[in-house]
Amino acid sequence: MKKITIAILTLLLSVSGSLFAQGKYGKDSAECLKYLSYYREYYKQKAYDDALPNWRKAYKLCPPTANQTMLIDGTSLMRRLIAANSNNPVYREALIDSLLTIHRVRAQAWPKNAVTSLNNMGQDLANYVTGDPARLYKEFNEIIEANKGRTRASLFLFNLQAAIDLYNNGTLGAEDVINCYQRNLAFLDDKKPKSSSDAEQNQKVRTDLETLFITCKIASCDDLIRLFTPRFEASPEDLNLAKNIVKMMSITEDCQNNDLYIQAATNMYRLEPNYNSAYFLYKLNAARNNYDEAVKYMEEAIEYDDSDAITDAEYSYELATFCFKNARFAKAAAAARAALELDPSIAGKCYFLIGQVWGSISCGGDEIQTRANFWVAVDNLRKAAAADEALADEANRLIAQYSRYYPQAAEAFMYNLTNGQAYTVNCSGMSATTTVRTQN
Repeated sequence: MKKITIAILTLLLSVSGSLFAQGKYGKDSAECLKYLSYYREYYKQKAYDDALPNWRKAYKLCPPTANQTMLIDGTSLMRRLIAANSNNPVYREALIDSLLTIHRVRAQAWPKNAVTSLNNMGQDLANYVTGDPARLYKEFNEIIEANKGRTRASLFLFNLQAAIDLYNNGTLGAEDVINCYQRNLAFLDDKKPKSSSDAEQNQKVRTDLETLFITCKIASCDDLIRLFTPRFEASPEDLNLAKNIVKMMSITEDCQNNDLYIQAATNMYRLEPNYNSAYFLYKLNAARNNYDEAVKYMEEAIEYDDSDAITDAEYSYELATFCFKNARFAKAAAAARAALELDPSIAGKCYFLIGQVWGSISCGGDEIQTRANFWVAVDNLRKAAAADEALADEANRLIAQYSRYYPQAAEAFMYNLTNGQAYTVNCSGMSATTTVRTQN
């Protein structure tokens, strides 16, 4: 105690000569400085019980602009008091109000630190205010509207939970909750992380925000269509609106097979084209069996320079599979060959698909021409088996099946053909050179 007293007296003597120049300390600057000094010395010694009454005097006497540290220390002292009075709910509530008031005072008196003050206030709201979703919703909304993209990420989550609680007790409508979710997600996406750990935290909150919204099951697909259709029709060139519609409907069960969703996704791609959004539109149109549109968007995705060769190869193979399922055989074979050229490591499945294409087509002509496609099919299936051991059994099964359709030796003889002779097959817009094989 002697050490603290001496330090206080020394500090008071050092400032006594300059009190007249310190108008920022209020009407009674001497008393303000005295209690600032008293509480700070106790506080630095971690004598918090002794610091508290002196801090209260300083807080009462000094303008909030006199010393920002006084306000920061005040929030720490209030938190200690709240913890010490957990069994006194009335006093505890008053202390919580005091804590939040200090945050507001700091935000107003020290505007350069307002974002930090309000974010800290939001965290204290989440920590200490329970059972009052209306208060939480209002307070979090005010903080988020003030701080926008600089809002602490976790507050977006607390705010949405309060909105959901109010929806569940009948205070808020579904549209209010949807708007809360959309706004918070937009601000969260605007946040600029200062480090990799910040980026990870933001992503975690984003995932939690989406999970919370999905599990609350507030917005049905019909709700979203009813809410967003007039907005979209009024502002079809609004990229952010299109993105929001796609996001909302993407996370809502059974809400991707409707006109609004695909129109919003198409506009999103038109306004901000890239290979990812082109691929997304391919998936959408493929799911709806819009063959021409699906192929168009996949080809555009492949053509973008920002995708690498491996991605383009996978896209090409996926396109080949889609075309094969839709009996566009020449297109399927061409896409599979393109995939093979881009990434030889997937040669096995590319050759396998090309073999299936040739084995599935129907060719016109004489007895040889109508069966020659099976020679090409087997050629590719053998390459598939050699390139990928995992495909060997299935490839050999198809080879055995297709070999049964080879022409008889007598039929080949009638056309001056013998086993091993070179033969060019032209069928269904495709051409390949193979060798004659007969059933002997």
